[in-house]
Amino acid sequence: MNEMKVLAINPGSTSTKLAYFSDKKLIKGYSLDHSVSEVSKYEKIVNQLDFRYQAILKWLESEGINKLDCVVGRGGLLKPMPSGTYTVTEDLKKDLEIGVQGEHASNLGGLIADKIAKNHNAPAYIVDPVAVDEFEDIARISGMPEIERRSLLHALNIKAVAHRVAKDLNKKVDDLNMVIAHLGGGISIVPLSNGRMIDVNNANEFGPFSPERAGGLPVGDLVRLAFSGKYDLSTLKKKITSEGGLVGYLKTNDARDVEKMILEGDKKAELIYRAMAYQISKEISAMATVLKGNVENIVLTGGLSYSDMLVDMIKEHTEFIAPFLVYPGEDEMIALCEGALRVLTEEEEAKIY
Repeated sequence: MNEMKVLAINPGSTSTKLAYFSDKKLIKGYSLDHSVSEVSKYEKIVNQLDFRYQAILKWLESEGINKLDCVVGRGGLLKPMPSGTYTVTEDLKKDLEIGVQGEHASNLGGLIADKIAKNHNAPAYIVDPVAVDEFEDIARISGMPEIERRSLLHALNIKAVAHRVAKDLNKKVDDLNMVIAHLGGGISIVPLSNGRMIDVNNANEFGPFSPERAGGLPVGDLVRLAFSGKYDLSTLKKKITSEGGLVGYLKTNDARDVEKMILEGDKKAELIYRAMAYQISKEISAMATVLKGNVENIVLTGGLSYSDMLVDMIKEHTEFIAPFLVYPGEDEMIALCEGALRVLTEEEEAKIY
C-alpha cells in the first residue's frame, strides 16, 4: 500500500507551522514566520488568507512537494461540535470566515487547507478544534443562571492521546473510561466516558493553577479585586490567564526552573509546586466522581508530564483511584496528521459540520 502524503497546517498569530508527512513519518517541518508589520496590514485575521496561502505555495515549491493525499488544518473557533475529523465544507468555511465564535488565527487553518487541497484534487480536513463540546447537560450548570459552564479545552492533544492509549491497550476509543490530564501552560482535566469528553475544568477559568494561569479563585475576593480600582478588565484578565500560577508566585513559567529552585533548598518553590500538584490531584479526583468511579486509568500528558517530580507528587494523592499512564509532551502537527489518516485509512468516517 502506498504511503499517504499529508500536509498539516497550524496558523498562529505571527507564524504558520507546516509539517509534511508520509503516513505518520515527518518528512519536513517548517515554521513560516510573519512579522507584526506584515500581519498588522490586515484589518481582520481572515484577510490574511491569501498572504499566508501564497507563502505556503512558495515553501511547497522550494521543497519540491507536489504530491498530497490530503491537507489538514488546525480547527478554529466554530460552533460547539462533537470530537472528530471534519471535512472542510462550504458551511464550515463560511463560519470560519465570519468568525462565528470570534476571530483567531486558527480560523485560517481550514480555509488554507481547502485552497491547497483543491490544487491537488485532495480532501481538506480539520481535527478536534477548541470548539469541541461533548458535555452532558448537567455539566453546563454553574450555580448562577446568568453563567453557563463551557467546554473549552486542549481537545486536539487530549483526543490524540486517547487514540494512542486505545491502540496501546488494544481497545476502541469509544470503549475508554478514564481521566486524562493535559498538563501544560494551561491545564485541562477531562473525564472520558466511552470516548466522550463529558466535562472539563476549562483551563482559563477554573480548576488547578498552572505555570501561567490562576485557575479557580475565591469568588468573593476576586470580585473585590475587580472593583478595587486597581485593574481594568484587560489587565485583570491578563493577570488571571498569563500572570497567575507559577509566574505569579515564582516569576517563571518553566517547571524546570522551579525544580532547580527546589533542589537548591527553596522552601517557597517547593510549597508552590506541591500546591499545583495538590490542585491537579483534586481535579483528577473530582473527574473520577463524574465517571462514578469507573476509571480504568489516569493518563497524564502535556509538557509538565515530562517531570518525574511532578508526576510523583500527583501519584501520591491519586494513585489509589486507578493505574497511571504517562504520555508526555504535545505535538499538534502529528495529532492533526493522525486525525486525517484515520479517515484516509477508513478507520473512521469524516464528519460533516
